Amino acid sequence: MPDRKDPWKIIRLLAITQIVSWGSLFYAFAIVAHDIQRELGWRTELVFGAYSWSLLVSGLAATPAGMLIDRYGGRWVMGIGSLLAGAGMIGLALSHSFALYLVSWTVIGFAMAMVLYEAAFATINREFLHSPRKGISVLTLFGGLASTVFWPLTLKLNGMLGWRDTFLVYGLIHLLLCAPLHALLHAGPRRAVPAAVKVARDYTLHEALRDPTFWKLAFAFSANMFIFSSLSVHLIPLLQRFGHSAGMAVLVSTLIGPMQVAGRIVEMTLARNIRPQMIGKLTFASMPAGLLALLFLGQHEVAVAAFCILYGASNGVLTIVRGTVPQVLFGRENYGAISGALAGPSLLAKSAGPIAAAAFIEFNSSPAWLLGILFAVSVLSLVFFLAAVRSERAGNAMAME
Repeated sequence: MPDRKDPWKIIRLLAITQIVSWGSLFYAFAIVAHDIQRELGWRTELVFGAYSWSLLVSGLAATPAGMLIDRYGGRWVMGIGSLLAGAGMIGLALSHSFALYLVSWTVIGFAMAMVLYEAAFATINREFLHSPRKGISVLTLFGGLASTVFWPLTLKLNGMLGWRDTFLVYGLIHLLLCAPLHALLHAGPRRAVPAAVKVARDYTLHEALRDPTFWKLAFAFSANMFIFSSLSVHLIPLLQRFGHSAGMAVLVSTLIGPMQVAGRIVEMTLARNIRPQMIGKLTFASMPAGLLALLFLGQHEVAVAAFCILYGASNGVLTIVRGTVPQVLFGRENYGAISGALAGPSLLAKSAGPIAAAAFIEFNSSPAWLLGILFAVSVLSLVFFLAAVRSERAGNAMAME
C-alpha cells in the first residue's frame, strides 16, 4: 500500500489505471462499433444509443461516487468500479440480445463514474495536502496517452480476435490489473488539510448547489464539452465540406492528440504558478478564437492546422481546469461530491453533442452553419466561466500550489 508520506505513489498507480480505463471504456468503442453493428444487424441508433446511455448513467452516478470517495477514499470506490468495468466489458463480449447489451453499457456507465478522471481527482484531493493541482496535472499527462495506446491496440486486437474477444480481454484486464491496483489506494478518514494551504471555505454539496457560481461553472464546462464532443465526431467530414481531401483532413486532425499533451505539459511547467482561474480564462478563450479562424478561413490548410492546435491544447488543459478550479472556489472537504455534481451536466452535454450536431447538419449541411452555432456556444461558455470566477470568493482565493 502506498506510504501516505509519499502520495506520488498514488499517481503511479492511477496512471496505469487511467490509461486502461479511458482506453477500454471510452475510446475502444469507436474502433469496434461498426463491427458490432455488422454482426448483430442492429440499427445505428441502438448500437450507438446504448453507448450514449452509458455516458448519461455516468453523469447521474458521478455525484454519489464523489461523495463516497470524500467519505471512504478511493480504494473501495475505484476498486468496485474496476470490478463493474470488468463485468460490463465481459457482458458486452457475451451480448447476443439488445437487453444484455444495454445492461452491460449501463454497468459500464456506473463504472466510468467510479474510475475515470473525476474519481481519480477526488482521490488525489484527499492525499495531496500541499500540491493537489500538481498531482492532477501529472495524472492528466498519463491519461492523455489512453487514445494513443488503445486506438491502435484495439484495432490490432479487433483484427486478430474480433470485437467480442477484444472486450473479453479488456474485461479481464480490469479484473486482474486495475482492481488490484485500486485496492492499493488508501481508505478510511481523510487527513486534515493544514490551515496554511486552505484556499477557500469548505462548502457542502447543498451549499454549492444553492450558489449561482456553481451553475455558472457547470454551464461553462457543459457548453465547452458540447463543442468538443460534437467536433470529435464531425470534424473530419466538416473539413471535407470545406474542400479538403479526406487524407489531408485526417492528417491535420492528428495534431489534436499531441497538442492535448503539449498543453498539459505547458500548464504543468511554465504555467504552474499561474492561478487556475487565469488558466481557465485562457483555455475558454482559445476555443472561440479557433472556431472563428476555421469559420472564415476554413478553406486554407494553415487555418485548419491553427484550429486543431488550439482545439487540442484547450481540450487538454480544460481537463486540469475541471479538476482544479472547483477546489479553489468551493474548498476541499466535499470536493468529490461537488466535482461529481459539476461533471453530471458535462457528461449529458457530451452525449448530446454528436446527435445535436448531426441534426444541425441535416438541417443545413453548410460548414459555416454548424461552426456558427458552435462559435456562439463557445462565447457563451467563456462568458459564464468569467462570471463564475469573477465572484468575490474567487477573486480573493489563493492559487493551489
